[in-house]
Amino acid sequence: MPKTGARSEKNPGRFAPFADDAAVQTIGGLSIENGRDRIAIHGSLDLGRDAPGLERARAAAAALAAIVAALEAEPLPEQLADVSHPSETVKNPFA
Repeated sequence: MPKTGARSEKNPGRFAPFADDAAVQTIGGLSIENGRDRIAIHGSLDLGRDAPGLERARAAAAALAAIVAALEAEPLPEQLADVSHPSETVKNPFA
């Protein structure tokens, strides 16, 4: 089930990079997950030499251009600190 604020190539709306921690834009099998500090891109995208392939290519190019523009719009730190979440051990409910 898509996260709140999900977008797709059929209903791209306006993907605002780094604006929230919930929006996801889906293009074919490619997901672009928004975050305030990082954007995750994962999956795969098949671009056929046809009209739908062109539509997906344009959607991917627009999403990446928006990300680049957002990064260029403000001063950036040299590098973000790694955010690691300590794992939590839980009791095995089946034991």
